Formats: sequence, C-alpha cells, structure tokens
Amino acid sequence: MLKNFTYLLIALITIPFTASACGMGESVADGYENTAVKHAYQHWNQGARSAVPFEFIDVRTVEEFAAGHIEGAKLIPLEQFAERISEIPKDKQVYIYCQTARRSAVAASMLAREGFTNIENISGGIAEWQKAGYPVVK
Repeated sequence: MLKNFTYLLIALITIPFTASACGMGESVADGYENTAVKHAYQHWNQGARSAVPFEFIDVRTVEEFAAGHIEGAKLIPLEQFAERISEIPKDKQVYIYCQTARRSAVAASMLAREGFTNIENISGGIAEWQKAGYPVVK
C-alpha cells in the first residue's frame, strides 16, 4: 500500500510539470508569457523529438537576422508583423524573440490580441541566447 501511495504521490507531483512543458514563464497582463532563455533553448534543443510542437519567430530586421539567428527561426520583422500574422501557427508553442525582448513583447501582445494562447517572449532576446553560449546561424 505504501508503494502504491508513493507512486501516486510522484505522479501527482510530476504530471503538472510534464503536461505543461511550456507555459513555465512569467505571465504578463497582455496575455503572453516571458520565458527564460534556458527554457526556450531546452525546447528548441528537443527539436522534432519534442512532445509539444513549436516555432521560433524572429521579429528583428532582415539585416539583424542575417547577422545571426536561432536555427529554424522564421523571420517576420515587426514592421510586417500585423500583415503576416496569418503565417504563425495557432496549434504550436510560439517563441518570439528580437535583440533584447522589447520588439518581441510588442509582437507577443499582438498575437495575444488575435487569440493566440501559446506565446512565449524570450526574455533578453537573442542577446541573452548568445550570452548563454547557445548556437546561432548566419
């Protein structure tokens, strides 16, 4: 009986964390979350093995993107964001980033207003990503 209770207790503790692999960031009033760069990297690093499909969206300029971006990220500059919002999937976890997280916060707010629910703004942007030693491609 104690063994069954132990298994039940472990399940009750771990299920909420595994079920919400995303959504581990700080919620903001605008309807999205700010997430630590480490969390975003961990999800990105899982790639196709991830149980939660995801997409990275870079809202910087074409020139900034060319200078270095997260592999697999889709470029939608903030200036074009409103017109191209239909290119962003509603059925995936969406990570938004820019250089420092200011422009991406604007983009994340726009997505939230459009009914997106799985939005995470990467705190510190690509600057923090690179500072942590995570890879970028050119």
